[in-house]
Amino acid sequence: MTKEAAEKKEAYVTLVATDSYVPGALVLAHRLRDLGTVKHLACLVTPIVSSQARALLVPRFHHLISVDSMHSTTPANLLLLGRPDLAVTLTKLHVFRLAHLFTKIVFLDADTYPVKLIDELFERPSFSAAPDVGWPDCFNSGVFVVQPSDSVYADLIQLAAEKGSFDGGDQGLLNTYFASWPETSAHRLPFTYNTTPSAAYR
Repeated sequence: MTKEAAEKKEAYVTLVATDSYVPGALVLAHRLRDLGTVKHLACLVTPIVSSQARALLVPRFHHLISVDSMHSTTPANLLLLGRPDLAVTLTKLHVFRLAHLFTKIVFLDADTYPVKLIDELFERPSFSAAPDVGWPDCFNSGVFVVQPSDSVYADLIQLAAEKGSFDGGDQGLLNTYFASWPETSAHRLPFTYNTTPSAAYR
């Protein structure tokens, strides 16, 4: 890690909500290092992740950050999508609470796989994301650029409690909160930054 990267405190962050997330997170961390990133690597870890899994993660990440699990307030919407497994994805909202650690974050789901170095994403403004294949007018929350903010985190928690998420997961909630995302091209990442399979949504 370069001195400049340490001073800027820019980080890739992923989430390991259960032990089943660990293989993907390990591959992701290895891939980012292999591609030559100079950014911090951080992993959000919930209490139900085993000590054995944590031991595997520690050598791969600069920061292992313990967070509480957060569950969907609208699980029925997840059932409509046939994705009840996404009920725990609200846990990634903890990324907004990391201002004391990082000035800018590129969040990557643990099942993402960069095919080339993507450090240029840190030059994008907050909040930036790529269109979703299922709903092109919405962004996919598997990859996004953000400046963490405690006030935004508080707003998101309030929104989840009062209105819930239109898809039951973090993606619907974030799209509701960042509703201005489609209006500015600078905040719209090219689709190639987050190319996803679409069968589940068709």
